[in-house]
Amino acid sequence: MESISLEDKFDVLIVGSGAAGSLIAARAVQAGKTVLILEAGPERKLSDLESSQISARKLKWGGADVEESGNHKIGNSFNSGYGTGGSALHHYAVWLRLHENDFNLASEHGVGLDWPINYKDLMPYYDRIQAEAGISGDAEAEKWRPEGDAYPMPALPVFAQGQVIKKGFNKLGMAVSPLPLAINSQPYKGRSSCLYDGWCDAGCPIGALANPLVTYLPQAVAGGASIRHNSTVSRVLHDASGRKATGVEYFDAEGAVHQVLAEQVVLSAFAVQNARILLNSKSAKHPAGMANSSDKVGRYLMTHPAQLVLGLFDQQTDCHLGATGGQLLCQDDYANKDKGDAFGSYQWLIANATKPNDLLGIASGRADIYGAALDPFMLKAAKHFGQMNFVGEDTPLADNRITLSERKDQFGLPLAATHHSINDRTRALVTEGVKKGVEVFKAAGATETWTGPTVAMHLMGGTVMGTDAKESVCDQYGRCHDMDNLYIAGPGVFPSSGAVNPTFTVHALALRTVEKMLAAS
Repeated sequence: MESISLEDKFDVLIVGSGAAGSLIAARAVQAGKTVLILEAGPERKLSDLESSQISARKLKWGGADVEESGNHKIGNSFNSGYGTGGSALHHYAVWLRLHENDFNLASEHGVGLDWPINYKDLMPYYDRIQAEAGISGDAEAEKWRPEGDAYPMPALPVFAQGQVIKKGFNKLGMAVSPLPLAINSQPYKGRSSCLYDGWCDAGCPIGALANPLVTYLPQAVAGGASIRHNSTVSRVLHDASGRKATGVEYFDAEGAVHQVLAEQVVLSAFAVQNARILLNSKSAKHPAGMANSSDKVGRYLMTHPAQLVLGLFDQQTDCHLGATGGQLLCQDDYANKDKGDAFGSYQWLIANATKPNDLLGIASGRADIYGAALDPFMLKAAKHFGQMNFVGEDTPLADNRITLSERKDQFGLPLAATHHSINDRTRALVTEGVKKGVEVFKAAGATETWTGPTVAMHLMGGTVMGTDAKESVCDQYGRCHDMDNLYIAGPGVFPSSGAVNPTFTVHALALRTVEKMLAAS
């Protein structure tokens, strides 16, 4: 190993520049703290972003391999991000609140885990975040939405694809509402409004979508925060007592080893990498890895099982228009979690903007059509294609976990190994929901309907919060039970997944974390 370079000391050291890390950095510098952000990936600016599928792929995970096993692999490369802004740079901006019934699975259903907080604890933070970052939606039409302030901007428009599919829901007596999106339907706080060209996952170079490059990172940098890119954190350092984190060790792009000291340390890398860092931080005081006296670091890894329902319609759908996340929302089946053989809530994200190729592409939606047969299919589908996305709840299982592999990365660090499977009740939930989705498409007049595979959408868990230090990694504010000044932020702290996209909740929790952390400093 090369000689270690000891850097300056900071008040707050943050690992990861994504949704949680950028917000915490902004609030910390505004409170007068010196702040350093370490980002494993490269630097990215708005001017680097291009509306293309190749550009979108570059924003996905590009770090060390993540091993995957189980009957429902986590899809780390798609779900994670790499570089400035993390996964929030390529996210679809579907900002939904967890529901009140998402917080007490164990006590109400005898399944999974309870959160150490409830919806009312998070509600004011949701309200503050949506005012700061901007959300477009219609709170009154969103009849399933829990209590909270109305959205600061009107809903985005519903294009032909959404109007066509909406008829199917209406015929079956199901309700839809505009999908709440952290995308500007009108100019907001100096950022332009959306063009509706469906390139959300390429990073939104015009700044209409609320990602870290246009929300909290500019505030952090303006306040004096520093960001070091291509900095891969290997472990957290601690003092002689083992109770206080003193900083971190990291590798730069050339493989040189550095140590940075800090009064407070925040791990806000993505869920898998936070757990990997803690497990790699073994010492005499922490023989199983830092913050792991409970043996819960890495456990309760979760995803949202997701599946597309797709079809062709006689009506013109103009499926290229709108937002990648969709145009409409249905949560009619959200309240009823216990369905007998099936368990969990689910929702529909309806009328996703669709391009010719790639993940949500028209061609990849029918992998069985190729060669000469593909051309007539694409000609029809380009104007008559429709799709919507089933998003289901995952059950927290202790055996779904992140561990360390025997394989090493380029710096000699053990890779993360992930195992994730869904149980029979979760699989039944997907089957039941997707069957209903096919009925919706047929009711909407689809001339042909088919479904995609069940895939993993979003990553959560691995460093769950809780009240009992023997059953969780951190407390309700993200402070590790075993440490006095080590905090975790991001979806890894979720004790359950709910069935809504996690980024809005990540922001709300991060705001609670940084305010508690600053009060303690």
